Amino acid sequence: MATLLSVNVGMPRDVSWQGRTVHTGAWKSPVHGPRMVRRLNVEGDGQGDLAGHGGEIRAVLVYQLQSYQYWQKQLGRDDLTCGIFGENFTVEGLPDDEVCIGDRYRIGEAEFEVTQPRVTCYRVGMRLDEPAMASLLVAHHRPGFYLRVITEGRVQAGDEITLTRKGPEELSVADTDALLYLPDRDPTMLRKALNIPALSPGWQQSFRELAAAQQPRQEPGWPGERAATQQPREEPGWPGFKTMRVGRIVPETPTVSSIYLDSTDGTPLPEARPGQYLSLRLVVGDTAPAVRSYSLSSVPTAGTYRISVKHENHGKVSSYIHATLCPGDLVEVASPRGTFVLEEGTRPIVLISAGIGVTPVLAMLHQLAATRDARPVWWIHTAHDVAHHAFADEAHTLLSQLPNAHEHIYYTAADELAPHPEPHIAQGRPTAQSLMALGIPTDADAYLCGPTTFMDDLGGFLTEHGLHPERIHTEQFSALPAINPGVTPTAAIRPHQPPGPTGTGPLITFARSGITTPWSPAHASLLELAEACDIPTRWSCRTGVCHTCITHLVAGDITYTIPPLERPEPGTVLVCCSRPTTEVVLDL
Repeated sequence: MATLLSVNVGMPRDVSWQGRTVHTGAWKSPVHGPRMVRRLNVEGDGQGDLAGHGGEIRAVLVYQLQSYQYWQKQLGRDDLTCGIFGENFTVEGLPDDEVCIGDRYRIGEAEFEVTQPRVTCYRVGMRLDEPAMASLLVAHHRPGFYLRVITEGRVQAGDEITLTRKGPEELSVADTDALLYLPDRDPTMLRKALNIPALSPGWQQSFRELAAAQQPRQEPGWPGERAATQQPREEPGWPGFKTMRVGRIVPETPTVSSIYLDSTDGTPLPEARPGQYLSLRLVVGDTAPAVRSYSLSSVPTAGTYRISVKHENHGKVSSYIHATLCPGDLVEVASPRGTFVLEEGTRPIVLISAGIGVTPVLAMLHQLAATRDARPVWWIHTAHDVAHHAFADEAHTLLSQLPNAHEHIYYTAADELAPHPEPHIAQGRPTAQSLMALGIPTDADAYLCGPTTFMDDLGGFLTEHGLHPERIHTEQFSALPAINPGVTPTAAIRPHQPPGPTGTGPLITFARSGITTPWSPAHASLLELAEACDIPTRWSCRTGVCHTCITHLVAGDITYTIPPLERPEPGTVLVCCSRPTTEVVLDL
């Protein structure tokens, strides 16, 4: 007979950790006497990060005495007291390899349902002072599990635990956890997982995507869980950088020029997907080579890529490209990459851009025109004025080749406020009202590129109009928004060289952030180096399990200090547990 040994609670607190402040409810302590368990938590308990813990689906966390005994031997610890694994219920019995998702249990006056394994999270390592603990819980098949409260009521230590209903498919907690986090997934087990209504929505979404693509591609879903759509399928290309020749440079506006890059040996270039970008490595002055990424602005020909670059007033690399780069010059180029790509399908297409953000959606428009795509297409572009409207004639010509195209241009300059003779050109900026008037279908796929505030605003307008958020795709060349669950936000700091003595190892380039710095073994991982530079980072477990930190490896080689439980796809790296072995360029 299983027994509730201890009820543990704790309200969120601020904990100092590696120079940060983490708001966490992981510090739980046993309580005496009965405690009321309600729909969201145990009386007196709370969670610091509700994105990954707590809520109706994860109201109560359970861990087993048998696992305590196991870790005492494995870790050589004699200080593991009830609640130290962050659990609300410490139980005797209910092992992870026997309890199944969807099982229901009566404890005291309350009834519960098993919804998912524990979310893999760095905070359990904080609490135990064992940094690798998140990985160990998964690798040793002892994660613990969450309960949903079916019937509220009082519970207390000593209550018997009675199974009231067995879950469908009888998929154990340990097997469910391994199915998400470990390699060599069994398709039959994936289908079983999707037949369990009690399984939490986040895990259901992860398994749907893994079932759709047996070779998984990871993206953060719930912090600590793992979904499957960030990185693209493996593209044909070349490793690292190769030399290409500048074929010609064509001015498009006073501030934008197109650079045509040719193969130096006449061999055909790999085909790029519409919307992808190239990374260029250029030696500008006496400093270390700089890496910048630019969207392909047209469909590549057999031997030529076209990028289009805006001259930024204080842009070191864009100034070099506009003032110094000449036809015939040789440049180092990484193969096309990126996930902001035009997808096949039958739904209407909405292409929205501002300024130089036109380039990736222009490549998409080229593809649509080349195939005379029958889908309805809305082309919506915002520019400062006529003189700074790059590719106006080119886009207009491409749209005329489509059977069902709608063109809408906005000019924001004050001297462009007079009514324009062309009906598709308006003054000002797109608004929720003006977008609604364009007749965009709510089942459309939308692709947005421009300044972050522009994409946020227009994406919000489209969502209000009725488009599904998952069908609104955005491209961003600056650093991606940070995912640092539980860490108290601080004022944003511009990325910089790391403090302390300059490293003597190979150069590390963070391409999105424009930082190149020598590696120093003072940093435990590439992630820690990025954090020392105040580069926005994305992580959850920090031990190679959840793949939240997955990053494109543009060039170079790494080694893993903690072997990941499942290696990422070729061309990507888990920065939380890797170090460089050569010069490295990261899309970070």
